[in-house]
Amino acid sequence: MVPCSFWGETLHLMPSGAMFWPASGLLAVSDLHLGRSERFARRSGALLPPYETHATLEKLDRDIDATGASTVICLGDSFDDLAAANGLDDTSRLWLARLIAGRTWIWITGNHDPGPIELGGSHRSELGLRPFTFRHIADPADRAEISGHYHPKAQLAGQWRPCFLVDSSRLILPAYGTYTGGLRCDDPALATLMAQDALAVLTGPRVLAIPMPR
Repeated sequence: MVPCSFWGETLHLMPSGAMFWPASGLLAVSDLHLGRSERFARRSGALLPPYETHATLEKLDRDIDATGASTVICLGDSFDDLAAANGLDDTSRLWLARLIAGRTWIWITGNHDPGPIELGGSHRSELGLRPFTFRHIADPADRAEISGHYHPKAQLAGQWRPCFLVDSSRLILPAYGTYTGGLRCDDPALATLMAQDALAVLTGPRVLAIPMPR
């Protein structure tokens, strides 16, 4: 993982796409999109291997275990839609219940999220924990914010990799879910949002910080 100094706090950017704040015992992830393969099959007939929910939960389980996080914040789009949330299989429901038990768990509302789900934890539109504001979509007028939504990705040596984006005002997390795709860093939505000196921190086996591609 890569340590990142942000607004006087040290944050750890993890190879998985999670962010850990050691001083608060807080793990943040964004855009899990649990149930995406089920939604694709239901809405369009597209058949994807139906294992992405278990793969995402397995990764989250590992990160919680590795960090010992006492608080988990899911930064929105945790489920692909209401039917996907309600259609979780029993194994996934029990797995989530085990992860939530004994720790503070906060679901931030995203643009895909259907609202409060009876899976435990608490639900917020955004959350302030000094000095940060946690929300789903970045607010260009705000500072010291940690968000998701955009699924940023950057290219290195011909390969596209999910990445964190960070400048002096904001940190954007990559999508954590298995079937999530990504938005290129040079897309205007990101290029105009991030400062010129922003960094892209690529996830994967080797976490690497590079100037944000434009």
